[in-house]
Amino acid sequence: MATSGSKTFSLNISDTIEEAFELAGIELRTGYDAETARRSMNIMFADWSNRGVNIWTIDQVTTNLSSGTSSYTLNSYDIDIVSAVIQQTDGNSNTTDLSIERIGRTEYLQIPDKTSTGRPTQLFLDRQTTPVVKLWPVPDSTYTYKLIANTIQRIDDVTASNQDPEVPSRFIPCMVSGLAYYMAMKKNPERVGLLKQQYEQDFKLAADEDRNRASLKLVPSRSSY
Repeated sequence: MATSGSKTFSLNISDTIEEAFELAGIELRTGYDAETARRSMNIMFADWSNRGVNIWTIDQVTTNLSSGTSSYTLNSYDIDIVSAVIQQTDGNSNTTDLSIERIGRTEYLQIPDKTSTGRPTQLFLDRQTTPVVKLWPVPDSTYTYKLIANTIQRIDDVTASNQDPEVPSRFIPCMVSGLAYYMAMKKNPERVGLLKQQYEQDFKLAADEDRNRASLKLVPSRSSY
């Protein structure tokens, strides 16, 4: 028998909820059942952001820097910065991407003169409800500067059952088992232990696969005396 030749299998929110309810041993009956399931999905996606870097949620964000301004507000859905560079443009429109070091709150506090100007070489991310980037030195007017950052962003909210989740196919199993676990906690506690175990196993498999496969080269440092 011939195969389908199709490689597009996915689940929309409605299908995910139905599958999760079946795993949890409960029946989807009312509109409120779907509503509470969607709410649980959003809570689950928020938890995924706490479990590590989900590669598909990384996006490149470019912020134009202004001379004399040290603080820049990111998007409210930006969770963290994975990596960043300062792009410097000279008067001939030649651009150079230069590394910038990320420092912590204490290191930033201990900078003696936070008003000194130059090319920014250090970045402090103040992770408030809406994250704020603080740069040092403060950008000067010698060049045009941009901060180019790879940011971890929130997964798109689930607001209706006819939507598609912002989840790659490799995370479909843990999305279903995770939602089943959340719903069992509400409606069928007898299955919580089994579903919790299945959910954690599915998530680990997906997270272990969701990684950067770039080559890593380590070079020992040479010290001169």
